[in-house]
Amino acid sequence: MNSVAKEKIDYKSAGVDIDAGNEVVKRIKDGIKSTFASNVLTGIGSFGSLYDLKPILENYENPVMVQSVDGVGTKTIIARKLGKFDTIGIDLLSATANDILVMGARPLTFLDYIANDKLKPEIVEEIIKGMVTACRETGVSLVGGETAEMPDTYLPGEHDLVGIVTGVVEKDNIITGETIQAGDVVLGLPSSGLHTNGFSFARKLFFEIGGYDVKDTIPELEKSVGLTLLEPHINYTHHVFSVLDKGVDVKGIAHITGGGLVENIPRILPEGCGVEIQKGSWPVLPVFEVMQSIGNVDEEEMFRVFNMGIGMVFIVDQSNVNIVKDALKDLIDVYEIGLVDEGRKNVVLK
Repeated sequence: MNSVAKEKIDYKSAGVDIDAGNEVVKRIKDGIKSTFASNVLTGIGSFGSLYDLKPILENYENPVMVQSVDGVGTKTIIARKLGKFDTIGIDLLSATANDILVMGARPLTFLDYIANDKLKPEIVEEIIKGMVTACRETGVSLVGGETAEMPDTYLPGEHDLVGIVTGVVEKDNIITGETIQAGDVVLGLPSSGLHTNGFSFARKLFFEIGGYDVKDTIPELEKSVGLTLLEPHINYTHHVFSVLDKGVDVKGIAHITGGGLVENIPRILPEGCGVEIQKGSWPVLPVFEVMQSIGNVDEEEMFRVFNMGIGMVFIVDQSNVNIVKDALKDLIDVYEIGLVDEGRKNVVLK
């Protein structure tokens, strides 16, 4: 039988607070505007973002647009446990930017999507502040975003964080990996930790098996467990272009995401090539050694899940190794971690 409510109800009573959404916009609009390049033609609040491409494309003969979308995944659970949300926005920009950098593309714009069960303006503001910082440091315009309050879709306190980056590359300069050949050298750039991958496994190891709390300390780690896991994802934009802008022939670049070195390097190898990685040729970060010890995890499994301390890989001719090292000497350490040999698009750990 149909019935009529005796009292007036509104959207807020269904769990969605429009006023909270307006408060979010007030809190974040100035920060977002600070990322705008002169190419951005729209402000906060428009239905879509306008970005003037002409000044960019004048520098390219045959420009190709490159895009990537990614999320932060269950790293948001660690942020919630600690009540610390200022770094996961950095993670999101870094993860997506790195994915287009491997093709030689320069990131230009970024769009974000933040969803939760109940919109808390102070938390969204904290997330966006980190994102704004990362965009400014990378030279990326945060051209738009969306916040969604969806009770019942997300459990209380849950957050979902997704981003889309857009960049451009000269068609003739797209890095494909197709010229990689036996004898080329694999160079590794260090990671800062887990970056944004393997957090379901990490949470099981630390919190279920190890019985640790996010605020607990472990002698091998410089920070608490939670802060160690929240260490921001490195954005390699400046590293990549410090090399490419010198005209170095980088044959292949791999972003070491979920799947580690074992699964990500083959994505850029041509047929007939494999890679031999020399274990011990770079310092494995303590967080990975601690997790392996807690769960008695096979080394092979560790390398298939985590980056193990290497966040990005360059593959270059032997003659370019020292040029790359010199270009990056003031930015980051560079390790010779392996060689290309004959194979079946596979990675072998030695």
